[in-house]
Amino acid sequence: MSHPAPYLMGLADEITRQLHLLAEHVAVLPSHQATQVIAHIINPDAGLLDGVTGLVSVSSTVARVQAERGVLPAEVALALGRATNDLDAVGGDLDEHHDTLRRFGAQPAIDAAKPPAPAPLVVRRRR
Repeated sequence: MSHPAPYLMGLADEITRQLHLLAEHVAVLPSHQATQVIAHIINPDAGLLDGVTGLVSVSSTVARVQAERGVLPAEVALALGRATNDLDAVGGDLDEHHDTLRRFGAQPAIDAAKPPAPAPLVVRRRR
């Protein structure tokens, strides 16, 4: 059986390239289309954010095993564990807004003559 590492490194490079491309496209989309894409990205069941969180979680588990064997420094495994927890918390924070984004993204484009009323941004954090 051949070693899959070169293929997987290429796959990781391609996914990274695609993520950059996606970010470039979202940045220039009309607002209603961008909202649809953002809602899809943060979909708590099968969105991109969930996939990245899962990948970091698996990486954290592998790094922990490698650290226990002395292959990796423990700090690496701990940092990946914290990153997993942080990404999971971000996903949790965004979950409550998924339906709102989907609803706004499904609305037809707003007439350019009547722009939406701006809303002040207020930071509210629940812990």
